[in-house]
Amino acid sequence: MSIPSISLAVIGGSGLYDFPGLLDPVRHRIDTPYGPASGDVVAGGFAGKRIAFLARHGESHTLPPHRVNYRANLWALHSLGARRVIGVNAVGGIRDDMGPRTIVVPDQVIDYTHGRFTSFCDVEGAEVKHIDFSEPYTASLRRELLAAAARAGIAAIDGGCYGATQGPRLETRAEIARMKRDGCDLVGMTGMPEAALARELELDYACLALVANFAAGCGDEEEISIEEIFAHLAAATAEVPNLLRVMLAG
Repeated sequence: MSIPSISLAVIGGSGLYDFPGLLDPVRHRIDTPYGPASGDVVAGGFAGKRIAFLARHGESHTLPPHRVNYRANLWALHSLGARRVIGVNAVGGIRDDMGPRTIVVPDQVIDYTHGRFTSFCDVEGAEVKHIDFSEPYTASLRRELLAAAARAGIAAIDGGCYGATQGPRLETRAEIARMKRDGCDLVGMTGMPEAALARELELDYACLALVANFAAGCGDEEEISIEEIFAHLAAATAEVPNLLRVMLAG
């Protein structure tokens, strides 16, 4: 099955379980060689183009980060004809200027996850590919996101290092201190292996990171309130459709 007219695929993270404003949505349940995706891929019209949307955690948020079938998700989008993918990720801010409700388009990643299927090569008889991952995100797609944010009047930070942790628990202060020493500016649980799998499929891929809270030991908060996290995340998430509308409109 292929829908060549898909201009963009969006993978929604925590807080983004459907795509507002999608016209004439059509659901696609894709059988993949890697098992089931997180849910149906929903394709429809948006800003005069056709986009595909997939909720990374499932539409009812039933999949924790380490149980997401990242391979199936990317394969499903690719099989429908998507060649450009935006991963929307809820994150914690480590760097001082990356506080709650900030939107960041990172340019680097450090992977602290373990036990996940990180490659399409992890099946019997598959060709082993050694992808160049020195620049984990597609530069042209990052530029499009940043330019669209500027045109839409949405503040977005250009660059930063995303540290991907295992989850689903939040990190300790000591873990965040180590990540800061390593050069991480953001912390999240779903950035990898998604970015690497997109590269293996030769997809253009960029991350739109939405800061829900300061990470442990950062900022002024003594404790991280789940209620505050979701309030901040909802505010940042509300900017996503407008940013992507402007991007697709060119």
